[in-house]
Amino acid sequence: MFKQRLISGIILVLITFVTLYYGGFLTFFVVGAISLIGVFELLRVIQMEKSALGVIVYTGSVLYYLLLLLGLEQYVMPLALLVLILLIAVYVFTFPKYEISSIAISYFALFYVTVMLSCIYRIRMLSDGAYMVVLVFLSAWGNDTLAYCTGRLIGKHKMSPILSPKKTVEGAIGGVIGAGLLGCLYGLFAKQFLSVNYNLIVVFGIVCAIGGLISIIGDLGASAIKRNYDIKDYSHLIPGHGGILDRFDSIIFTAPIIYYMLVMVVGLK
Repeated sequence: MFKQRLISGIILVLITFVTLYYGGFLTFFVVGAISLIGVFELLRVIQMEKSALGVIVYTGSVLYYLLLLLGLEQYVMPLALLVLILLIAVYVFTFPKYEISSIAISYFALFYVTVMLSCIYRIRMLSDGAYMVVLVFLSAWGNDTLAYCTGRLIGKHKMSPILSPKKTVEGAIGGVIGAGLLGCLYGLFAKQFLSVNYNLIVVFGIVCAIGGLISIIGDLGASAIKRNYDIKDYSHLIPGHGGILDRFDSIIFTAPIIYYMLVMVVGLK
C-alpha cells in the first residue's frame, strides 16, 4: 500500500508540475477536467451522478470554465442563477422524484468543487502566475505533510476526536508554521526571478501560513461529508490516495483564499 501510494504521489506531483509549468490551455484543460471529476465524485455520494441534476451541474461547470477562458466573468452570476433555476425546475416538474437535499447538494457541488478549484487556473493566469500558483500546493500539501510529521512526534491533544481522531492540535500548529517556513524558503528562491516591490520572503511566508491554516478546514470539511454518508474514499481514481476530492480537499479551500490574497492584498492582476 505504501509503495502504491508513493508511486501515485510521484506521478501526481509530476502531472501537477507539468500542468502548472506550461500554463495556458493545458492548465485550463487539466483543472477543468479535475473539477468535473470532483463534481462527479461528490454527486455519486448522493447517487445523483447520472441524473438530470448531474447533467445540469456538469453543463454549468463547463460553461463556467468557458466564461473564465473567454474573460467573461461578468456572466458568472447570471450562470449561477440559471443553474439554480434549472435545478429547481427539475425538482418541481418531476416531483416527488428528488428531495430538496439532492437539489441543495447538487448546487453546492458547482461552487464547492468547480468554482473553488478554478482559482488554481485563475492564479496561474495572474502576472508571474507560474511562481504564484506554487503557493497553493506549498500551503496545502506542505501543511498536510508537516502536520502529520509533527503530530507523530509530539501530538498529544486531539483536534477533532470524532471527525478525525488522528489529527492533533500540535500537528495543526506544526503544519501551519511549517507551511509558513516553506513559503519563506520559496520566497528566498523566487526573488532571484521576480522583480517586485515587496519582500517575497515575508509575503510568501504569510500567504502560505494562512493558506495552511485554511487548508485544515478544507481537509476536515471533506472528511465530514464522508462521515455523514459513511464512505471511506470518494473514489479509487488515484491508487493509494482515493479520489480527486480525497487528494484535493485542502486545495479546494486554499486556492481561492490565496487567489484573493494575491489580488486584493498583494495587488496582482
